[in-house]
Amino acid sequence: MDNIKVSVIVPVYNNCEYIGNTLDSIINQDFDDFEIIVVDDGSTDDSLEIVRGKLSSSAVSYEIIHQDNAGVSQARNRGINKSRGDYLIFVDADDFIARNHLSELYNGETDFSLIQLVKKDGDNLSVPYSFPESLISCNDFIKMELNMEIPFNFCQLMYKASIIKENNIKFTPNLIYGEDTEFALKALSFGDKISISNEVTYYYIQHGQSAIRTSEFRRFEIVDIFENLAKYYQTQGKDDLVNLIITSRIPKAIFGNMNYFFYNDYDFDEVISKMRQLDLFTKLSKFEGNSKFKFKIKLFLLSPKIYYKMWKKFKNSID
Repeated sequence: MDNIKVSVIVPVYNNCEYIGNTLDSIINQDFDDFEIIVVDDGSTDDSLEIVRGKLSSSAVSYEIIHQDNAGVSQARNRGINKSRGDYLIFVDADDFIARNHLSELYNGETDFSLIQLVKKDGDNLSVPYSFPESLISCNDFIKMELNMEIPFNFCQLMYKASIIKENNIKFTPNLIYGEDTEFALKALSFGDKISISNEVTYYYIQHGQSAIRTSEFRRFEIVDIFENLAKYYQTQGKDDLVNLIITSRIPKAIFGNMNYFFYNDYDFDEVISKMRQLDLFTKLSKFEGNSKFKFKIKLFLLSPKIYYKMWKKFKNSID
């Protein structure tokens, strides 16, 4: 196959329970001229054997890469380096996609395209978001994400490969939370337009082994990631985006993750101690924007214990 329009990159690490269904959903796409690149990140279960069996019996162009365990970021980066497609998409080894995922994303014109994602927890599906427009500038989309006005996951996007490769955009190694958002927001800063479909074609599977559920206080790493992204945007002269990160995205990420710990019954003193250690109180105080949210932050900064007691009593959610 000489004309590869899309490279589908799948990192795998001990996903034998899911990878067969994931690959079936990719192999059976109603789309031609794509390749599958599976990067096995040192699996110790039967994942690699399942991958070989599935792909060797299919008619789809594929490549299997094996590496010693180095993490999902390194695995995705290996996949990018090996890719031959004009566009890239990423599918996690425990998720699956609808038969029209690639055909819904691919148009061969815009720098990026986006579909809708739902989270699947057993038989329960989340409610998908619906965009009012079918085309949006990358800069406007970034602003919406930094203001947390939209739900967003990096795997909803199809990426123009030349943007990724020519600008040397990589996933940052050794992170378990937020490295994918950083990758997407860096890539989008070099693009012009995103075509948008409200079709749901990506199913994000939630289960007990998901990194997000086991990351504990490393969830606060997202603050460092966004601070580094602010520096990245600063080199591009995108001061408006830098300001949004400092005054919106970082405070909301801190508050959202703090409430995640409270909701999951983490010890109050441990959470507060970690936040003080990371100087998150200072970063919270920089929030500018929605008055209701600002009031909640002010209440917390004035007396974390009172806020915590009120939160536990009323189980408030933080938007």
